[in-house]
Amino acid sequence: VQLQASGGGLVQAGGSLRLSCAASGRTFSRYGVGWFRQAPGKEREFVAAITWNSGSTNYADSVKGRFTISRDRARNTVYLQMNSLKPEDTAVYYCAATGLTGVVTRVNEYDHWGQGTLVTVSS
Repeated sequence: VQLQASGGGLVQAGGSLRLSCAASGRTFSRYGVGWFRQAPGKEREFVAAITWNSGSTNYADSVKGRFTISRDRARNTVYLQMNSLKPEDTAVYYCAATGLTGVVTRVNEYDHWGQGTLVTVSS
């Protein structure tokens, strides 16, 4: 499955953005989808994940209550709604897919990655 992430941009602190992750070549069925981010000089970290079939979700503590991951079956797309953005949310955001069951949070358990989209939050 090929993944295309989009929706990044520059936003002021307290603002919102919605990222999209569209699949091509294959549907997301039988996959879990996750969002990760990587800030300059830091390791890639888990943000949120969702199972395609059941819609179960999991979030990093740093984004709970501010970010929401969701899926649109008809569009074969996963979204990450980001509200109350903070400067520390600045990073390149990646979507990824895994064939493992359950809500997967580890980077190395995802084997399909999109190209990343830059989110910059100004103070």
